Order: sequence, then structure tokens, then C-alpha cells
Amino acid sequence: MDSSGDDNAATEGSAISARIRDRLVRAKRRFNANDNIADFIEPGELDLLLDEVTDKMKSVLEGLVIDIENDHNTQGTARRVAKMYLNEVFRGRYHAAPPVTEFPNVTSLNELMIVGPVTVRSACSHHFCPIMGRLWIGVMPNQHSNLIGLSKYARLAEWLMTRPQIQEEAITQMAELLMDMVKPDGLAVVMEADHFCMQWRGVKDTSTKMVNSVMRGSFLKDPALRREFLSLVTINK
Repeated sequence: MDSSGDDNAATEGSAISARIRDRLVRAKRRFNANDNIADFIEPGELDLLLDEVTDKMKSVLEGLVIDIENDHNTQGTARRVAKMYLNEVFRGRYHAAPPVTEFPNVTSLNELMIVGPVTVRSACSHHFCPIMGRLWIGVMPNQHSNLIGLSKYARLAEWLMTRPQIQEEAITQMAELLMDMVKPDGLAVVMEADHFCMQWRGVKDTSTKMVNSVMRGSFLKDPALRREFLSLVTINK
């Protein structure tokens, strides 16, 4: 990405987050919580962002009246939390998509394929509480489809889910990504998850799960195919 003279619109002494945000604004690119912004981060800037988030996290802890100077349990918490968000929990925002090798459908496979359950971990964009669940993917290929390796479905799911999300939008993103990459006749995605924003706070209900689905192409048009897929996934088992 061309930063146009090292970000002319941002002052040289501005925070790295401001410089990255300026690039996004000038490119008229959305940067919602569940968007990937890796194209707008230049080499070495994630380390600078880590330092900035660490400093701001210290301010949050101080605002919570936690003694981060003398409490041995929280002396390094700001740095640990910053690293967790940038490199793990929200990694899918700041890093490019994993490499995926695509293979032509040389034998013209056209039967239902199901991948799952894929374990997924995310965080609710409303409260940053964990979302822990499972994902099933159904693919109806055609002779022009691109086939990808089994493990790549899990890697792509991890990349999309490691962002602040709501479940409904997360599986829609997954469906759009796979439709564009695989180009099947149809695609189905089902997700079942526990939401700690319900279990840990609020109503504190530990038994409720959320299950939702996205259907594309032949799965949307063919009720028999949709029933076959749903009967074969092992939700609640």
C-alpha cells in the first residue's frame, strides 16, 4: 500500500493509531471492529501499535483504581492485554489472510461436502466477552469450483473469528469469503456458540446457546439439499 509520502495528512509526531486511521479515512475504507485493516499497516508498525495500546491500557487500569506500580499481579497486565488483543484475540483485524492453495475440480465433483465441527473463538463486539463455539460448512461444488484443503477451512474461520464480532455477521463474512474463493453452486454455514456476555454478566444464563445459519445458492433454492445438510451436522450432540 502506498502511504503517499509517509502520511502527509498526519503529523510526524502523531500516534501510530492516528496515522493508520488517517490512511483508512483517506482511502474511504471502513474500519469497523470486524474489518481487516492489514493492508493499511506498514512493516514494523504493529510493534509501535503494541506500545501505544500498552500505554492506553495502563490508563484504563489506573482509571479502575488498580495499583499497577505495587500490585505484583498487575504490573505487567497492560502489556499482556495489549499483546493478547493485537496478536491473538483480535489477530484477524491486523494480519493478512492465511495463504490458501486452490486446486481445480479436475474430476468434476458435484456431491455435498461437509466440514466440521470447526472450533471457533471470538469476542463479542458489544462487551469484548468471549464467544466460544463450533462451525459447520457445507459445499456443493461444480466443475468450475476451486477446491481447498480441509485445514484451510479452519484457518480461514480462525482468521475471520479473531475479531470483535457478532455471530450473525461473522458467519455471513465466512459465507461471502468462501463463495468468492471456492465458487460453488451452493454454500451453507451453521454456527453454534456460547456467549459469555450472557453467561458472565447481564442475565447470567449459562445454558443458552445461539445457533444460526447462512445459506447461499443451491442450499437456498433446494429444500432437499438443505435438509440433507442440516440432518448430517451434529448440532447439540
